[in-house]
Amino acid sequence: MAEAGADDYRYMARALQLAERGLYTTDPNPRVGCVLVNKGEIVGEGWHQRTGEPHAEIYALRAAGDRTRGATAYITLEPCCHHGRTPPCSEALIEAGVARVFAAMQDPNPRVAGQGLAQLQKAGIETSSGMLQAQAEALNPGFIKRMKTGRPFVRGKLAMSLDGRTAMASGESQWITGEDARRDVHRLRARSSAIVTGIGTVLADDPALTARVEEDVEQPLRVVLDSRLQMPADAMMLSQPGHTLVLTLNDDAPKTAALRKAGAEVTALAEHQGRLDLSAVLDELARREINEVLVEAGATLCGSFLQAGLFDELVVYMAPLFMGSEARGLLNLPGLEKMSQSVKLEIADVRPVGKDWRVRVISPRTSGS
Repeated sequence: MAEAGADDYRYMARALQLAERGLYTTDPNPRVGCVLVNKGEIVGEGWHQRTGEPHAEIYALRAAGDRTRGATAYITLEPCCHHGRTPPCSEALIEAGVARVFAAMQDPNPRVAGQGLAQLQKAGIETSSGMLQAQAEALNPGFIKRMKTGRPFVRGKLAMSLDGRTAMASGESQWITGEDARRDVHRLRARSSAIVTGIGTVLADDPALTARVEEDVEQPLRVVLDSRLQMPADAMMLSQPGHTLVLTLNDDAPKTAALRKAGAEVTALAEHQGRLDLSAVLDELARREINEVLVEAGATLCGSFLQAGLFDELVVYMAPLFMGSEARGLLNLPGLEKMSQSVKLEIADVRPVGKDWRVRVISPRTSGS
């Protein structure tokens, strides 16, 4: 295919904008957008909206009607070529008479992985991939990681004062950050497939753990790590929209029955040194096709995720206040005695959110992958 020009990049940028409309609703599928252009005119647009519904290409083809023949398709992810919940998009593009296909990136799903583009090429359609690939990958970190490694993308959310404190010694913590930061957290929740917390947070705060945003949203799975099965059957989250999963080491039948009656799912997992094995937790979530995990928990559980090297990203909200030396710290990280033992991260982004600052840090292994 001829080298892409400025217009090609503009159309792909539009496809990425469309894909982002599915940020809160497509799980476990990726967020994908498609733009069809014929003779310099956009004739069809579409994005994947929900699992089980048509993919982005199909919406765009329907919008274009008989103007698909000879058109160029700009798609943020390689078209699928297998029968899943919906028919293959590669076949639909061939039947519609599309002449060229630009894909921002290849599909990491082993069932596709270049085969969709190969099928198009075999049918005589010109193809190219890699245009605005980094932007396309940023839309789907969880889907990409789960397809490549069998594990979801894990993001931790933390809020602290300038002196690294998360709560007063009494436990009082509402509110460290302002309304803008709290709204930003709800957007993080909305894009997540699951929110993981510990039983300590549930007993102390009784959180709802719902995503409250103005846009349409599929509520993330709420996951409580509760080794001894202390979860109250009247916990607030059990009365909220969506689903709650309690992961435990305890096989207490009456407690399990009470929680299930209250609407929770209870599943026992492997232990590690008397606690839930966090790797087993992530394996279980991947089995459930969870793409992006948001860990909203206390200092102990967040510290355990960090020391186990399981965080791909940390989003830290920093408020312009000091809480004093008696206040509670950000993370429990026992055993660090020398600088050589420190946990090294990379700052990826720093920006103001209202009166607070949001710092996004990533693992070096994530940035280099």
